[in-house]
Amino acid sequence: MKWTEVKVETASEAVEAISNIMMEAGASGVAIEDALDVENFESDLYGEILDREQFTHIKEGALVMAYFPETTFLPEILPFIKENIARLPEFGLMIGKNELTVSEVAESDWATAWKKYYHPVRVTRYLTIVPSWEKYETADDKESIITLDPGMAFGTGTHPTTRLTLQAMETVLRGGETLLDVGTGSGVLSIAGKYLGAKSVHAFDLDEVAVTAAKENMAMNPVAADVKVAANNLLTGIDIEADVIVANILADIILLMIEDAYRLLKENGTLIVSGIIHEKKEMVLAKMTEAGFLIDQVFQQGDWYAIILKKSEEE
Repeated sequence: MKWTEVKVETASEAVEAISNIMMEAGASGVAIEDALDVENFESDLYGEILDREQFTHIKEGALVMAYFPETTFLPEILPFIKENIARLPEFGLMIGKNELTVSEVAESDWATAWKKYYHPVRVTRYLTIVPSWEKYETADDKESIITLDPGMAFGTGTHPTTRLTLQAMETVLRGGETLLDVGTGSGVLSIAGKYLGAKSVHAFDLDEVAVTAAKENMAMNPVAADVKVAANNLLTGIDIEADVIVANILADIILLMIEDAYRLLKENGTLIVSGIIHEKKEMVLAKMTEAGFLIDQVFQQGDWYAIILKKSEEE
């Protein structure tokens, strides 16, 4: 079977949004090549040595490659893709060159190509993400291994927004907490939450594909066998009282869940939000403060931010 590759040359901060657009347009898979991957890996190695030979990477910007079956009628979906990408600057996302190209590829070329960019990476002091198809052994008894198969619709877990979220979770979790993971994607944050001691974890995603992928990843990590995964629109209709809520999603989407997050958090509970670009940080902080949250810590990597917020004590 032949496939059509729709490739967009863009800016690093837009890759997740463009990937979502591609999947909404009907792509069967998405691959990402980001110039920042090596830079981010190199800047936060936790004692590891970077083997540059294992990375074949572009020098600047990012490429988002989406793959559609040859039966897809491209004249119908390309306008949708172009229009939605062109709107991203309205949400504060730079789209760089925004050059779109279309080509034909054989199934064998795209079904495995994305895997060459995915290697075991120690993303925090205690957490290492390992692709399900690679062997990895640790000599550190404090290191926890998250086995992950992101599929072709999700990130590898090493994007700055995910790294920042995991670092924030390490700071917050002490054991025994009820954790809500909003927009779980591959499920990496929920798995990490269990490794970090959370007693009860509930993961939600609007996308049924994400729910399926997250469940499969939970099954590969016995520590996360009891994580509850369900389709849901953010926290709408949820009534689970939580010690910690974590959301690694776009800033404008985070704003839609502030009231529900405040409602569900226990007194002195913690909200961790990530996926926030520099231009959106002050807006998010202002809205959070207005809702009654107290700013505890702000984490930064490049132009990305994660924020730890506390629910203020009721007077």
